[in-house]
Amino acid sequence: MTVVPRPGPTEREIIERAVALRPALLARQAETERLTHYPEATHDDFLKAGLYRILQPRRYGGHEFGLPVFYRVVVEIARGCPSTGWALCLTAAHVLQVCTVFDEQAQDELFCSDGDFRAASTVAPVGVARPDGPDHVVLDGTWPYSSGAPYSTHYVGQTLRAGDPPGPPVLFVAPRSVWTVLDDWRGALGLRGTGSNSIRMEQARVPAYFTRETSLLDLPVEGGSVGSELHGNPMYAGRAPSFFHGELAAVMIGTAYAAADEYARIVAARPLLLEPDRTRADLPDYQRHLGEALGVIHMAEACLRQTAEDWMEACRRNVSGEAPFTMAEDNRLALTFLNAGRMAWDVLQSILFRTGGSRHARDGERMQRYFRDAATYWTHVGPGMYEPLVRRVGCDTLGLPSEHIALIP
Repeated sequence: MTVVPRPGPTEREIIERAVALRPALLARQAETERLTHYPEATHDDFLKAGLYRILQPRRYGGHEFGLPVFYRVVVEIARGCPSTGWALCLTAAHVLQVCTVFDEQAQDELFCSDGDFRAASTVAPVGVARPDGPDHVVLDGTWPYSSGAPYSTHYVGQTLRAGDPPGPPVLFVAPRSVWTVLDDWRGALGLRGTGSNSIRMEQARVPAYFTRETSLLDLPVEGGSVGSELHGNPMYAGRAPSFFHGELAAVMIGTAYAAADEYARIVAARPLLLEPDRTRADLPDYQRHLGEALGVIHMAEACLRQTAEDWMEACRRNVSGEAPFTMAEDNRLALTFLNAGRMAWDVLQSILFRTGGSRHARDGERMQRYFRDAATYWTHVGPGMYEPLVRRVGCDTLGLPSEHIALIP
């Protein structure tokens, strides 16, 4: 079944819609943390703006815009609320991998008649998959850190074939009807509103064509894919790890912009103790702090945008036969994305939070929230992903094997 494409926004219009939502997202930040996911009103805003469909193929009612547009939207949403930006990004993104590796029959059924598709995911393999006759598979397990789960229509997960020892990795898509969301996303330092709940499946029966014996960390895309042929778009023949790092970098850059916005507000609003007719904004030191921070954030965003273009070009060359999209190229792009996010984190914590004043480190203050969110981002990608990734890039350059260096701790 093919969804009839409907007239949609231009690339510029979809970005403008994201920018226009910023005031509402700012106002809902505290509620988002309290709920542990963004409120229904935000979900409705995203549906109306078409933000879930940015990467979705036109064949199934999507906009089919490229990575540069998607990341720009994520930056703008995260600038309004980092938790919301994270959750939107990690539910609207996985359509790209689904439309890359699953065949036409699976995609027709997944998108049904209205093209409504949002999917949380976890990269690490969890649980087991058992065959149930020749045409079905049964899934069992609990998949943690499934960001955006509360509003997801599907789940994209990884598991292992049941056996002793377990069989090869299995990538699967499961509709909402076969899994439940556990209320266990509480107590995190930051990103408290991302809805990163666990997903539980008990004897979840799905069609065998909703599964593939492959890994998100090494999708079979060299020379093209099922998706690039079906949709006539090289974007659906790209590797996933670098794309994932670009997602997180976009959220971090948006968070850094949000901190700069808040910094400008608080220094302009705070009178000097001995000169109450002036504010900190009148002092050269604070002017310099803000300018230096913005310079680095702008540089990080420029890096994000260019690397997104490079990723799209790698897909094009892959499908055209000019050059395969290799794991080495994926490592290079992933490290560049990660460094863009690292630049944003460094300037947020070393300049904006440090010089913003202790009163803005209190509970309920936006600057404190941005610091918590950014610190949680860095504990996620920093110690666990940075070291193995830089080693991989070094080994690739030296002509040494890097496949044994795990990207997931």
